[in-house]
Amino acid sequence: MEMSKSTGVESPVQKRRYWNNSRKEALFGWLFLGPEMIGIVLLYVFPVFFSLYLSFNEWNLMGGLSAMKFIGFENFKEMLVDEKVHLALRNNLIYTFMTVPVSMILSLILAVIIHNRVHLQSYFKVAFFIPYISSIIAIGAVWSALYHPSEGPINRILMSFGIENPPKWLADPHYALLSIAIIAVWAIVGYIIIIYLAGMTNIPEEMYEAASMDGATSFQKFYKITLPLLAPTTIFLFITLLIGSFKVFDIVAFLTSGGPFNSSTVLVYRIYVEGFQNFRMGYASALSWLLFMIVGVLTLLTWTFQKRFSQD
Repeated sequence: MEMSKSTGVESPVQKRRYWNNSRKEALFGWLFLGPEMIGIVLLYVFPVFFSLYLSFNEWNLMGGLSAMKFIGFENFKEMLVDEKVHLALRNNLIYTFMTVPVSMILSLILAVIIHNRVHLQSYFKVAFFIPYISSIIAIGAVWSALYHPSEGPINRILMSFGIENPPKWLADPHYALLSIAIIAVWAIVGYIIIIYLAGMTNIPEEMYEAASMDGATSFQKFYKITLPLLAPTTIFLFITLLIGSFKVFDIVAFLTSGGPFNSSTVLVYRIYVEGFQNFRMGYASALSWLLFMIVGVLTLLTWTFQKRFSQD
């Protein structure tokens, strides 16, 4: 300052540039994220809001956008009295009760056995996990041959035990949904076993050793140590399996097409029929939002139960 006053020349004030290094780095970051963000908007955000708008419209897919007609809540009113929707919901609930608890209990038992008492654990992990990573259509093709009413191995074995009229499985309205549930459980068990085994490896061995010193039996150690410490894993699996049970479609479409006599139709397959066979996209969108609300409510209830369980 003294030198500037003595010379009579003011020192220049350096202007701060807008495009500094931090802003350039941020710009490059957004440029890299841009395609992903655009994809999310086009493939996820836009379809969600468009389906919500469609649910209040009557639209024949073959008629183009010009055939769209606003009808308010008529689609939602129709689903309340649609017997096919009621049947699909009932089948979905039955399918959920047949697959989620059974697969979790069976997988937990197998995981405990593999973790504690079986040699060659890596082999059994891979053996149980292979069906999960296999194509569900390929699995369905194999099981359809196993379920064949007269030539299938399952009925051949049952007849060898003296059962003269074994079930027709996929061709029988009373057994079609059960047959699909058996396939689903067989395919998902390997995944659940791997998750449970991962949870068991995080349980300290010192807890089991201390329980053994106190004279605890194997069942007591499982009930008092393993089961409580696996609660977060169990809640996670329950939520994912619950959502997956309401999203089942491919195995139903491939094996039974919802039949016979709609005995195996589920909600997602009903959405497919209304949207892409009957071309009623508005009604199909309304059914999709019904599915969204059901899954959302069930997930919220499960999370609430988990919080109360963790607090207790």
